[in-house]
Amino acid sequence: MSNLGATITAEGIRFAAWSPSARRLWVSLFDGSGNREIDRLELKPEGEGVHALLVPGLGDGIRYGFRADGDYAPEHGLWFDPNKLLTDPYAIEIDRPYQYHWRLAAKRNEGADTASLMPKAIVVAPPEAVAPLPPLFKPGGLIYELNVRSFTKLHPDIPEAQRGTIAALAHPAIIEHLKRLGVSAVELMPVTASIDERHLPPLGLSNAWGYNPVTFMALDPRLAPGGLKELRDTVAALREAGIGTILDLVFNHTGESDRLGPTLSLRGLDALAYYRHQPDGRLVNDTGTGNTIACDHPVVREMVLDTLRHFVRFAGVDGFRFDLAPVLGRVDGAFDPDALLLQAIAGDPVLADRVRIAEPWDIGPNGYQLGNFRPPYLEWNDRYRDDVRRFWRGDAGAIGALATRLAGSSDVFGREGRPTSRSVNFIAAHDGMTLADIVAYERKHNEANGEQNRDGHNDNLSWNNGAEGETDDEAIANARSSDRRAMLATLFASRGTIMLTAGDEFGRTQKGNNNAYAQDNAITWLDWAGRDHALEQYASSLAALRRAFPVLGDTQLLTGAPAGGSEIPDVSWLTETGVPLGEADWNDAGRHRLVMLLGDSEGERLAVMINGDRRQCVFTLPLREGFEWLPAVETQPVDLARPLPGRSVGFMIERRAAGSRNRKGS
Repeated sequence: MSNLGATITAEGIRFAAWSPSARRLWVSLFDGSGNREIDRLELKPEGEGVHALLVPGLGDGIRYGFRADGDYAPEHGLWFDPNKLLTDPYAIEIDRPYQYHWRLAAKRNEGADTASLMPKAIVVAPPEAVAPLPPLFKPGGLIYELNVRSFTKLHPDIPEAQRGTIAALAHPAIIEHLKRLGVSAVELMPVTASIDERHLPPLGLSNAWGYNPVTFMALDPRLAPGGLKELRDTVAALREAGIGTILDLVFNHTGESDRLGPTLSLRGLDALAYYRHQPDGRLVNDTGTGNTIACDHPVVREMVLDTLRHFVRFAGVDGFRFDLAPVLGRVDGAFDPDALLLQAIAGDPVLADRVRIAEPWDIGPNGYQLGNFRPPYLEWNDRYRDDVRRFWRGDAGAIGALATRLAGSSDVFGREGRPTSRSVNFIAAHDGMTLADIVAYERKHNEANGEQNRDGHNDNLSWNNGAEGETDDEAIANARSSDRRAMLATLFASRGTIMLTAGDEFGRTQKGNNNAYAQDNAITWLDWAGRDHALEQYASSLAALRRAFPVLGDTQLLTGAPAGGSEIPDVSWLTETGVPLGEADWNDAGRHRLVMLLGDSEGERLAVMINGDRRQCVFTLPLREGFEWLPAVETQPVDLARPLPGRSVGFMIERRAAGSRNRKGS
């Protein structure tokens, strides 16, 4: 690990920061309240851009920040201002949350000293490293994406003081809920310290998602009042229950934003090195947030690696999801799947076996990189999301795309003959409409965000079943209920890894808001008291099916050939009459029905019967002597003698008939 930051030694504390462009650097020491500066000591240049100082007699608990001086020329990427207190990029704990104030963005000599506005880093000795254990999560499992604060803010069983914190995730009521759903790993939306975008405070809003980081290792004190130990203990409790933990981390930009943004840490230390710039000095904006971290710089690369190692060594996490991941692989602005940072992560002895998930797009040149990360990266698959929504919306000609997505998206992940799907299949995520809102709102409704509904995606591939938003119409309510079940069933029937966003299993709504990043309120807080218990029970039964029929979570791409030593093809695609689809069927724009017949190496078969038509339909399945078709989901007693309702998915499993020889032939 780097020797930057604050290191406790036998002689005192060594403070070190890196800045080849700064002429002078200081460490400011504060009293126990963090409000009064008690000393300011100049760091000494040590070569290669490192400035350091050993301060004798200091130990745990000291509060501090850095200051830097040099040229002030923002038009050339230089922002030095000793009146700006800067958070140590290597801080692992801060004493309060970041809060935006205009003086943090003031020009040099125009905003006075910012120490009173800034959190102070706290010197803490890292705990003893956790025992190195392999990740619990395996590709093909269920990832449960959650926002720590909104997830338990209204949970009636969580002690009020603990609601909205990382510790609440270890509560028995939460663990029981996760186990019922068959969750393999929780994916925590950002829990490190972040700051509000400057336009939010005047609107009375705040960033509820955390995708605007300042310091990469320090946890947000609001989410983890117990610091790193709180995360570590929660990860351990979840692990004991068989559930892994994946951290969603942001290494593509920081909350220092564009040229009008605040100076908080990296910008004040050495903006030219930490951020990418155009030749004329303007900040590169491949992220849409005003700046782009220079992940191809050696010092930045090491800072990212140190951060990842920190959370593995001292919290024991299973792995990471990387927000706008192409930025991590950009070299001189162009994405390279073999970029040094990506190679370093793959080859690091601490990180090599960790789960790695890419959000495979940013808004920079050639920013859409779905399928282009090297194995074993899993990748968020927006083509899955869009094609499944199109099918259930009733779009013409969607049957072939649906089959491809159900089978693991071989068109994306099977390139160059690769046999394994790396798809993270999802229908809804934190960004966009909730699963319940997809079937209740044809248009986005982001008025609460204060931007006159201009923000957020306009093309949501959503439909409202006859009325926009809330309605008392029973027929519309029933149609929406069927659509929600159908989409959940499709997700759980899909090959490879699946992701469910917290609350979608019981009908969470954001009232049509598809960009609720600024809604730290009832719009995003999960309504546990008002949840749809029947839908939740159905989701649990789908999870039980997925556990009982492991072929659903297999990541091998389907081929139509026999599976293992079986004579049964791994998949057959049938019409509702039980015959294989022909070319004309696949090309029939009006076809909305499909059977995916899955076989496993034991010779059993699972039929996934998809009726995307509004009309009910009797499905016919091929029979084998000595076998019978039985309902596969407890809460959905399907009978082949009766029609499958319109807009629904049915599951049947083929078992050896009573009185016949068992599957092992005994």
